[in-house]
Amino acid sequence: MSEKRVLIVGGGLGGLRTAEALRANGFIGEIAIVGDEEFQPYNRPPLSKAALSSDLSHEELKFRQRDSVADVKWILGSAAEKLSADTQEVTLADGTSHTFDALVIATGIRPRLLPIPGPTQGLHTLRTLNDAQSLKAEIKPGSNVVIIGSGFIGCELAATATKLGATVHVVSLDAQPMIMPMGADLGAAMRKRHEEKGVTFHLGHTVAQFNGETQIESVTLDSGETLPADVVVEAIGSVPNTEWLRDNGLNLENGVLVDSNMRAVGSSIPIYAVGDASNHPNKFYGDQTRRIEHWNMPTETGKRAGAALAAELTGSELPTDDFFALPAFWSDQYEFQLQSYGLPGSASSSKVVSGELDGPCIVEYFDSSNKLCGVIGIDTVKELMPYRKKFLAGMQS
Repeated sequence: MSEKRVLIVGGGLGGLRTAEALRANGFIGEIAIVGDEEFQPYNRPPLSKAALSSDLSHEELKFRQRDSVADVKWILGSAAEKLSADTQEVTLADGTSHTFDALVIATGIRPRLLPIPGPTQGLHTLRTLNDAQSLKAEIKPGSNVVIIGSGFIGCELAATATKLGATVHVVSLDAQPMIMPMGADLGAAMRKRHEEKGVTFHLGHTVAQFNGETQIESVTLDSGETLPADVVVEAIGSVPNTEWLRDNGLNLENGVLVDSNMRAVGSSIPIYAVGDASNHPNKFYGDQTRRIEHWNMPTETGKRAGAALAAELTGSELPTDDFFALPAFWSDQYEFQLQSYGLPGSASSSKVVSGELDGPCIVEYFDSSNKLCGVIGIDTVKELMPYRKKFLAGMQS
């Protein structure tokens, strides 16, 4: 089927893994990958850590690519602006159009922004290598850094900026940092670790105003308190990049709704979605679909999509088993290593089963039926491995 052309829109890990899986499953046609950045796929987790404290280049962050995708055509530096499913083409911001026989949506996410009045010079988000390089240039010893948001990115940034000698304030509406995935108890324990390093939290509050002429000089909270600010970083979550897909009959309520093979629900032509933009079923999720922004999901969904799409294009048998991938994440903050398996953020209750919250520990999380649904460990990487095996065995049995 060499005449078939697969267009993958999104130049990140999900797009790369899909291309590799297409080749691994026998697809020999043309593959083109569109990316809004000028870079080929690279590792993003270091952006909030090592990339801010050292001179990590794209070459050092770039994913190694399999020989099987050496012939992939890369179309970089221009974002997708419009899909026309009827004519099977995608128009980019530079005005060019690219046709396809099959489309893979791998456009991921972007930082969510708040409508805060005031100047914007000195305001940053962190998603790309260029973002990290711009932020690195401004965080210096003695800088006043205000981080809006206390999720993983916000807390990792707080740790890195503190280690670089900055004075850090974290502003968040949440009652505790990282409360959504970790719960209040473990979130409070991590807050204490940050405070011992010098971070100041302003929880239950948000920023109402940026102050200054053209450059942000301070921020005013909704409480009326004013904080000096040389650098402000918004880290309040993300939104999927799906606007370019509108008016094509796709369900875009929370990313792109797909079936167990990552094929877009409601599409009469081969359209698949992977990675952070994919609202997919997973045996681990039960009867729900979820859009999970964990580090392993672009790889897992990309592998599945590549296998299914290769089968569809070559007339082979489609995968019929339920998709399964174990959600997992990790976070390095100061010398502390956090690691998780499962979905602790969906829990109704939790229990410390090893250690103490102020030291190395393991916390188990349980759903409404008191079934183990997730686990988080701090400085207990080896001790968590049996949980990974338990989850995998339970889902694959």
